[in-house]
Amino acid sequence: MVAALVYLEATKPQPINWFPSYYSEDKIPLGTYVLHELLENRLQDTLEKVLQSPFEKLKDTTVAGTYLFINDRLLLDRTEVARLYQWVEKGNTAFLSATYHSGDLLDTLQLEMQNAWLPNRIGTQPMLNLINKKLASETPYHIERDLIVRYFKEIDTLHQTVLGVSQAYNDTVKISSPKVNFIKAPVGKGTFYIHSQPEIFSNYFLLSEKNAVHTENVLSYINNATRIYWDTHYKSGKPVNISPLYILFNNKYLKWAYYFVLIGTVLFVLFEGKRKQRSIPIVNPLTNKTFEYTRTISGMYLDKRESHEIAKKQIVLFFEFIRTRLRIPTEIMNSRFFNAVASRSGNTVEDTKKLFTFIEKVQNQQFTSQEELLQLNKEITLYKKKLDGKS
Repeated sequence: MVAALVYLEATKPQPINWFPSYYSEDKIPLGTYVLHELLENRLQDTLEKVLQSPFEKLKDTTVAGTYLFINDRLLLDRTEVARLYQWVEKGNTAFLSATYHSGDLLDTLQLEMQNAWLPNRIGTQPMLNLINKKLASETPYHIERDLIVRYFKEIDTLHQTVLGVSQAYNDTVKISSPKVNFIKAPVGKGTFYIHSQPEIFSNYFLLSEKNAVHTENVLSYINNATRIYWDTHYKSGKPVNISPLYILFNNKYLKWAYYFVLIGTVLFVLFEGKRKQRSIPIVNPLTNKTFEYTRTISGMYLDKRESHEIAKKQIVLFFEFIRTRLRIPTEIMNSRFFNAVASRSGNTVEDTKKLFTFIEKVQNQQFTSQEELLQLNKEITLYKKKLDGKS
């Protein structure tokens, strides 16, 4: 049963993709593969694909001819509309077919669009025809699929010309209430052609019955033997490269940085992969615990509030400092001793006598207060700081 289900799932026909691609390489119903092939065979070297945006392409002042835009949405921004308008003014042609056109373009050409709908139906199927009697069909072209029918609610009737009409299908293949869907808008020496039913350029429309005649008649308005620029920038189905490597390889410096990282990685693996000598363990030297020991003992004395004992210990350490650092014996304290200590410690004789007088006082008393202990510590510390010229 599992195998049968897998087989049925693998062999069932894929659902038809109705995505509005309008990309020239797409063979899905709403791609433009057929139209592009027909134009390429007919026009050959005079058909050019444009990958850039109109703003970038029209920077080139040598570009001249017809710019062909086909997509479900042509949302050109203000700068693109301005540059395209200036280009058309010079005597060129812009043909734009889309369900939704740029608001900036519509405002520039004084146009307003709206959706056609039927009160008794949910969906709408377009019916299309041209105004010119030489190009119009006896019966409208009916697209038997639920599609949006957009039309021009307002146009500049003094300067713009209606070329085509449409209507939502209402059980009768007859346009009784025509809505404008194709206009010609002259600008300077050139012309804008604005069309609102891009489905007529799709594979689905061209390969259905004799619909290709309608597409050919619509395009006959731009058949002026000039170069045609096929826009591929504004295409919903254009391939987009989302790989991070695309960004790297588009920049020369990032590309070579990427190559050097790869080369460095390979070299690292080659050289680091070799057998290495066993690492020698690090033996840390024995640490001096004197400071920790002294801090512990002093903490014990402070806890017991034995300030006199701490003072005596501090005096003993100070005398040891004089013997080891200043190399002066401390057995006899006379004027010669004071002069030697003062000269070697960088202090004055008066400061030296004053310090040792205070030390003698502390040694001879039976009790030392906390204030006297702090004073003793402060004076000894200041005295030692002047050693070697430090103050």
